[in-house]
Amino acid sequence: MRLTLTQRLSLVFAVLLLVCCGTSAWMQVRSNHMHELEVVQGLSRDLAQHIAHDTVLMDRNGPMPNAVRELFSQLMLVNPSVEVYLLDTGGRIVGSAAPEGRIHRERVDLAPIQRLLKGEALPILGDDPRSVDGSKVFSAAPLRVNGQLAGYLYVVLLSEEHDRFAERGATSAALNTALLSIGLVALLCLIAGLTAFGLITRPLRRLTEKVSQFDINGVPSALPASPEPLEKAASHDEIAVLDAAFRQMQARLGEQWRSLTRQDQERRELVANISHDLRTPLASLHGYLETLSLKDATLSPADRRRYLGIALDQSRKVGGLAQSLLELVRLEHGFVQPVLERFSLTDLVQDIFQKFELSAEARQIELKATFAPNVAVACADLGLIERVLTNLFDNALRHTPPGGEIELSLRPQGTFIEVTVSDTGPGIATELREGLFLRPFNIGGARRDGGLGLRIVHRILQLHGREIELIDVPGRGATFRFSLPVDEQTAEQWMTRSMNMNSMGK
Repeated sequence: MRLTLTQRLSLVFAVLLLVCCGTSAWMQVRSNHMHELEVVQGLSRDLAQHIAHDTVLMDRNGPMPNAVRELFSQLMLVNPSVEVYLLDTGGRIVGSAAPEGRIHRERVDLAPIQRLLKGEALPILGDDPRSVDGSKVFSAAPLRVNGQLAGYLYVVLLSEEHDRFAERGATSAALNTALLSIGLVALLCLIAGLTAFGLITRPLRRLTEKVSQFDINGVPSALPASPEPLEKAASHDEIAVLDAAFRQMQARLGEQWRSLTRQDQERRELVANISHDLRTPLASLHGYLETLSLKDATLSPADRRRYLGIALDQSRKVGGLAQSLLELVRLEHGFVQPVLERFSLTDLVQDIFQKFELSAEARQIELKATFAPNVAVACADLGLIERVLTNLFDNALRHTPPGGEIELSLRPQGTFIEVTVSDTGPGIATELREGLFLRPFNIGGARRDGGLGLRIVHRILQLHGREIELIDVPGRGATFRFSLPVDEQTAEQWMTRSMNMNSMGK
């Protein structure tokens, strides 16, 4: 069975709390024991000194056995918690009142005795003669005969009787109270910790439920209004930041889902309407070719030329539409990237006028150019900008009635050159302006005149980081306006910005 995050945190916290409480209890017991030793040794530190001062236990011949035995027996009878030993100058036990076979050491280490005599901090533990490797607090005093060191009086302050009584009595009431307090505090800390973990992880559990309910393949659900931004969430805690990040991710995925849905709908609409748009000229082309094939012997030369002319005209329409589709695909899928160069817009406009001069004369349409003084050169892709002007002029020619005019004007606007192309045609109705540069077909599915051409124009200028707009000018028909940078640095900045926005949109 897998534990939840809250359960794992609670288990780890409980284990750590148990370890800390165990350590605290051990330290409390240890501290209490050391304090007891310090108190006992501090109170009886001079006990051996007083005994050595008031009683003669050695003479020139060495220890006085009777005096030693009598004194030791009296002391241990009055205070059973002490054991008295007589040591020679090397630390060897030469006298005691211990029963036969109870002493397990022949010699006591003199180093702790020297430390006690020097007055070092208590407690100081010395060898316990009745234990192989035990140590206990003690009192000690040097014994002198005629001013010469003859041995040491060594008093163990906590005897075997004391140890047996301590084992039966276990710990003191104060120590029991301290241990009980530690246990109670540990229990309260455990309850508080488990409650805190529950409160802390509650937002995380809610976020987990949201993530588990999120369906990457389904329709994104609506988010609450004004989700908390990451900057504001960062001032709270990491879980709030995580929740805000998930909300932003969900909102971004929702936007991308809606964008992809819209693009898919547009693609379906484009394919359906392009298919319809191709079917009409192809059907006409097929019909006239079939007529020429079946009635070739009966057709007059004039009818034959008329049918061939209509077939060629329909063939040019199909070819132009196919070329426009190919160009649009190349532009929208990044196969075409602008190559910046400096060129004269006035010279380019003259080339465009020469290209459409015959068509304009045939339709009795005047081409007019208006240049502001000192128009600077532009920095853009010459071939792509020529395609923009060609498409705009082609649309204007098809919409301008005989006797009308098409005007192109250039004027400087700071670090840009503003280009305006207008005609005297009927203009574009308000209901057809929505998505004018994105959808070549209106809502009803009918193809706009020059629809693909305007979409190509929009995409070319978008690659340059610029936008084209349809503006209303009194007395004019459709008027399109865009601008081009005059220096390379500005052009590169706008192109880079456009590339970044496109990559974020993807």
